[in-house]
Amino acid sequence: MPLDPEESPGFLLWHVTLRWQREIAAALTPLDLTHVQFVLLAATWWLNSRGEDPNQLTVARQAGTDVKMTSEVLRKLEAKGLIVRTVDAADTRARKTHVTERGGELAVRAVTAVEAVDASFFRATPDPAALLAMLRPLAGGFRRALLGHDSDSSG
Repeated sequence: MPLDPEESPGFLLWHVTLRWQREIAAALTPLDLTHVQFVLLAATWWLNSRGEDPNQLTVARQAGTDVKMTSEVLRKLEAKGLIVRTVDAADTRARKTHVTERGGELAVRAVTAVEAVDASFFRATPDPAALLAMLRPLAGGFRRALLGHDSDSSG
């Protein structure tokens, strides 16, 4: 006998995710960023801020996104003047990715907006630390992929 949808963790997670994504999209729309553009801009900005000179594969792994899609979205961010991609002298097939000054300023504004959405959205949980403790093992496969320990790094 199938579970009632309200008793199905997967069904509930699906609906939570949809609601959260709608709120994130609404916060990013005034900044002219899609959710995936935000994730890749923020990942690049974060890596750059730590002194890293990431190529597209590194950005994709950090973000947990498909490499081909990452390349396409990074091209869009480059067209918007938010990042620059340069040929890697060590591997001419690879491109190093750097956030522009404008991109860095937008990344900070976007991270602030997304963090505000998260704070409001997850306020409904009685114990945020417990929520994180529950989510970490569920994201374990994602983290392994991010670190390059899984063959599928698409997240």
